[in-house]
Amino acid sequence: MGQFASKRNVQTQGVHFSTNEEGPPRYSSHHFNGSTVNGGNGLQIPPTIVVSDDTAERRGSRADLRRSSVYSTMDLVPQLDHYANSLPRQMIKSRPSLETLRKTPEVRLSFTSGSNSGSLPGPDMENEESEGPKSKAPVRFGWIIGVMMRCMLNIWGVIMFLRLSWITSQAGVVLTCVIIGMSVVVTSITALSISAIATNGRVKSGGAYFMISRTLGPEIGAPIGLVFAFANALACSLHTVGFSLVVRDLLHDFGAIMVDSINDVRIVGVITVTILLMIVLAGMEWESKAQILFFLALMVSFANYLIGTVIPPNDDKKAIGIFGYRGDIFVQNLTPDWRGPDGNFFRMFAIFFPAATGIMSGVNICGDLKDPATAIPKGTLWAIFWTTFSYVVIAVTTGSSVVRDASGNKSHILTGNNTDGCVGLACTMGWNFTDCSQSKTCRYGLANNFNVLGQLSGVYYIILVGIFAATLSSALGFLVSAPKIFQCLCKDQIYPYIIFFGKGYGKNNEPYRAYVLCFLIATAVILIADLNAIAPLISNFFLCSYCLINFSCFHASITNSPGWRPSFQHYSKWTALFGAVICVVLMFLFTWWAALVTWCIIIFLFGYVNYNKPSGCSSLNLSSVQLSDVELEASRKRFACLVLTGPPNQRPALVDFVCTFTKHICLMICGDIILVEQDRMTRPEDATDCLVKWLNKRKVRSFYTSLTADNLRAGAKQLLQASGLGKLKPNTLVLGFKTNWRDSAPESIEDYINTIYDTFDSNYGLCILRMVEGLDISDDLEYEVTQETTVKMLRISDQMNTVFQNNQGKKTIDIYWIADDGGLTLLVPYLITRRKRWRRCKIRVFTVGDEQNMEKGRDEMMTLLNRFRLDISDVIVMTDIEKRPHPKSMSRFVDSVAPFRLHDEQQEEFETHRSCSSVSADYKHLKMSLPVPQSDCPSALYMAWLDTLTCGLHCPAVLIRGNQENVLTLYCQ
Repeated sequence: MGQFASKRNVQTQGVHFSTNEEGPPRYSSHHFNGSTVNGGNGLQIPPTIVVSDDTAERRGSRADLRRSSVYSTMDLVPQLDHYANSLPRQMIKSRPSLETLRKTPEVRLSFTSGSNSGSLPGPDMENEESEGPKSKAPVRFGWIIGVMMRCMLNIWGVIMFLRLSWITSQAGVVLTCVIIGMSVVVTSITALSISAIATNGRVKSGGAYFMISRTLGPEIGAPIGLVFAFANALACSLHTVGFSLVVRDLLHDFGAIMVDSINDVRIVGVITVTILLMIVLAGMEWESKAQILFFLALMVSFANYLIGTVIPPNDDKKAIGIFGYRGDIFVQNLTPDWRGPDGNFFRMFAIFFPAATGIMSGVNICGDLKDPATAIPKGTLWAIFWTTFSYVVIAVTTGSSVVRDASGNKSHILTGNNTDGCVGLACTMGWNFTDCSQSKTCRYGLANNFNVLGQLSGVYYIILVGIFAATLSSALGFLVSAPKIFQCLCKDQIYPYIIFFGKGYGKNNEPYRAYVLCFLIATAVILIADLNAIAPLISNFFLCSYCLINFSCFHASITNSPGWRPSFQHYSKWTALFGAVICVVLMFLFTWWAALVTWCIIIFLFGYVNYNKPSGCSSLNLSSVQLSDVELEASRKRFACLVLTGPPNQRPALVDFVCTFTKHICLMICGDIILVEQDRMTRPEDATDCLVKWLNKRKVRSFYTSLTADNLRAGAKQLLQASGLGKLKPNTLVLGFKTNWRDSAPESIEDYINTIYDTFDSNYGLCILRMVEGLDISDDLEYEVTQETTVKMLRISDQMNTVFQNNQGKKTIDIYWIADDGGLTLLVPYLITRRKRWRRCKIRVFTVGDEQNMEKGRDEMMTLLNRFRLDISDVIVMTDIEKRPHPKSMSRFVDSVAPFRLHDEQQEEFETHRSCSSVSADYKHLKMSLPVPQSDCPSALYMAWLDTLTCGLHCPAVLIRGNQENVLTLYCQ
């Protein structure tokens, strides 16, 4: 019962029937639109329809078959071009609209001759596209160069070279490893969350902000964008200050002092960031190659350091506290020795944490990666692993070979065995640093010198090259990232006072104004000239960014957004929530006042967006639909269902079916049309309250509305037009199949089919559910009859179990995606499998193709489905569409339309009414999904078609047709 089409149906896909050689039979219709034909006897006769063979069309090329659906030459099979919006506008192939498909051949011809809208490009356009100059394919990076190397370059930086050894002296080796481990936990959880977000569609630019804002909405993405852009600007200043400190020390070593120690850092820092700005403004074409050079320089520098640790130290190195690997030094440095105002665990954590940032570098170029779904998690996690390994190695090696205090004076060497008055571990190694350690005037050692790595390395100047490479590459990277993120935020026009900085210049749309703004922010922070003061400030903003990213991942998972389909599955919503909470806790433990100010700013920004709802934003208060007037991206669209249930308790299967893919996700309205001719006294006054209570007891989240109408069509049209408010409005109609149509009056059939026609004309999607046992169980319900009247009272206790409430196990859902409807045919089964009862079901997709290109067609379809991030177990290409249908299917169809056939002598009178002939030819294909009929297609013929499509199935069968608008997207929009 868990599949939408039986397995035996697979063997008869794509069948068709043709008429006999004597000529096509004529069928009458109950499709009355006021148009009549006067026969010779003056009687009004309904229009006729001709079922033609259409052999010429059927014998078209296989290529045409793959472009056009088997329903119509205008209706197209699914293809990538309909969802790829990266092509030039004039080259994008678009599917025809419902309005186009509903037009008759004559009207359609005049429509397409004047405009190419809604149809495939003509031969001229195709030739123009093929003969035009081929643009050079963009460079795509793999996970090593594109992600891992970039992340390692941004993670390694000034903290590793100039503060890690000092942190080791303060916290000891053990707590330093704890600090590194805690930082890795935060960044690893965030890396998993950002991997899920980054693989939820392809991204062009804007990095984390673009992905989060397009996945979850600008109201969440906007505060993250501002905070993350500001954090990047601060990170630029951090690495610039680190570079300036090294340059200042070099100048002082050579006796070159400009003003003083602090002002020299400021002067060098401002000059450096100005040069970086000029480089960015001049162009960054060489940036990728430069990153490789920086990476090689860092590798050489790190190797130089490791070699230096095993070289036996001379007296010059021993004077500054370097004695080589010794167990007693390692044991002493295991425990902490807090000193100064920064001497506490969380202050050390705050200073170190910027060394763990930079994990977003690969995400920022997500659109330039060959395979983001693999490259981002793999490259980012490996970068975290190797940088963590290097940090632990540095902490252990420095803690094993360098004492905390040293004077740097070679005269403090002990002669002989006299150690009287000598205090400290260095005394056992022949050096007396007692005076400077007790007076706290030592200039060297782990606790006093920030440049231990350079002194410990084999060649001092090689380590300087590594410091320069790490600091400049990171500063340059952050100086580029911050304006790009800020520009994307400005273009969304969420905060009106920053739109000025979003303007781009040149062919690459460079944000020069944002570059200048970032430069000014970085310059202001550089003037602080204190690495220990800047690092906690940056930690605060990065932790805030990581918190919001983790919460975004958790929010998208917990709300079951239809657009949330990340191809990276190795994440957990609860892990993401844990990461968000940890980030908040650490923020307040680091610097509580800065954390409080930051979160006040975030709350203000979030409240501003939700209160003013500027252009591009939508409300989060309603999870199913948005009330904004702005058109939503396909990644955030949620379809809303109007279900023609009648009294819901009489069709529980229809209610449960819709509830499987709308519960907690989409809007659902149960519509009850009360016909005028029905006795109103048969419905009690409190029937509405009873039915709402029935829905609540069944745990169905749905609105219920009833109205009175003359017939089904009039009532459905009122519901289609009046249901909902603004964008809190249905866009998909769901109804049950009319199983008793053969025994119904012609007016009843006409009413039912015209309701379907009105659905298409209203640009609604359509779902028709058919079950072999039927949907109406009113005869099985028990009623209570009051003593005073004959009114039947509904019993709320009547809760009949249906197949959609059962655990489906490992069953199969078969999807026949024959015509490209925008993806609704795929989205509904996907949402169903997200339910616990259907989670183990497999999905198979059937499509049409030809035998010569069957494998190619299958690969193309698999590529499209993979880029939709849908878990499809198999794709089957049906190549037998030219085969005749099974005799039983043919016989059933002919018997269904037999009552509407006209006599042969009447055929000549109705030759002018052949407008439906081309569509009727499409009715040859009996085992396909729901087609879109032309506006003058006879109701009886369309009803017979629907009946033949779904007859004989012992499992639930659903005919689905979208409204030709994308509900699935390849992009993070």
